[in-house]
Amino acid sequence: MRHNETRQVTLLSRMVNRIILFIYRWKGWTIEGALPKNLKKYVIAGAPHTSNWDFVFFAGATKHEEVQPNFMGKHTLFEGMMRNFMFDMGGIPVDRTKKANTVEQMKAEFDRRKELALVIAVEGTRSSDGKWKSGFYNIARAAQVPIVPAYADNEKMIIGFGPPMMPTGNYGEDLLKLAQWFRSKLPDYERFKVLEQQARDIIAGRNAV
Repeated sequence: MRHNETRQVTLLSRMVNRIILFIYRWKGWTIEGALPKNLKKYVIAGAPHTSNWDFVFFAGATKHEEVQPNFMGKHTLFEGMMRNFMFDMGGIPVDRTKKANTVEQMKAEFDRRKELALVIAVEGTRSSDGKWKSGFYNIARAAQVPIVPAYADNEKMIIGFGPPMMPTGNYGEDLLKLAQWFRSKLPDYERFKVLEQQARDIIAGRNAV
């Protein structure tokens, strides 16, 4: 059963969205760059992932940009009383027990929707050493949508959005371009240095994709 995108959203989700936007503005976060106004579908590659507040501030920034952020979640979170709330918050259920893998499920979601801004924390867990998994890239390539890089500077309280980049199929070269953009924003962030080296190793054939 698919989410009815035309029904009235729940009261709880309206309240939570208002709280998110209030916290974002109250904390004094600002935006550098902008989300693309001429694009309806894209993957937002967000980094770094340093705390559970990352989602709140990223969500606040996207709402400030008048874009509904979407995110992937385990399908069991969309059952029972939480079902409508999760959909209203932009959640997209992913069932890992299905024959279709995550990339195929998300491609189908992009295909059926008129608009979709999928936010992915590309560093994975907060304990990551800085290397990225290729899932975000594979989803964007399969869906034939661009990747929009986004970073959070917690010290300066800035959320920054970069130019959209269409995946070319050369993962190493594309990852290097993304790594260099992120490093230009946070040059001293150690995990971005690891990311850049990961890209160079992939290009040189020293690292599996």
